[in-house]
Amino acid sequence: MFQNYPNPFNPQTTIHFDVPRAGPIRLVVFDMLGREVAVLVDEPKAAGRHEILFGVSDLPSGTYLYQLSGDGFRQTRKLVLLK
Repeated sequence: MFQNYPNPFNPQTTIHFDVPRAGPIRLVVFDMLGREVAVLVDEPKAAGRHEILFGVSDLPSGTYLYQLSGDGFRQTRKLVLLK
């Protein structure tokens, strides 16, 4: 998974990630208290590079975590929303 761009962002950012082998993928955004605020992907994906746009209008400014998980891997990064 790559760092989102732009970061900080408003109103949307792009998240790129590679899937090493086809299978179920979950990409979720959490607030800093660990509450799930958005599910961006929750479905099988083919192996290869993928791109997801994350646009927000209802979240307050702040730092959030986005986590990609799949078969045998999990990675987390930070993103910053500035309004």
